[in-house]
Amino acid sequence: MGRIIVRLDRVMADRKIGLNELSEKIGISNVNLSKLKNGRVSAVRFSTLVSICEALDCQPGELLEYAEDEEPSEAGGSEESDLASKE
Repeated sequence: MGRIIVRLDRVMADRKIGLNELSEKIGISNVNLSKLKNGRVSAVRFSTLVSICEALDCQPGELLEYAEDEEPSEAGGSEESDLASKE
C-alpha cells in the first residue's frame, strides 16, 4: 500500500514562515501543526488544508505527495513503520 508524504516543511521554508506564525494565521495549535508537518497524523480536515493553502498561497498538491512503498528488502524498513512506532 502506498503512503502520503507531507511536504509542509518545504513549503513553509520556501515561504519563509515559521511554525508559530503559521499557527497564529490559521488558528491551529503549534502542537497539532507540528504533528502535521512531521507526518504524525493519519487524517487532515479539508478546512485545515484550505486554511494552510490560503496562508501559504499554495495548492494542496504542493503540501501532499503520494509515494508507493518500496520493497522491504531494498529499503531495509519503511518510513511508514517508523511513523507507526512514533504514535
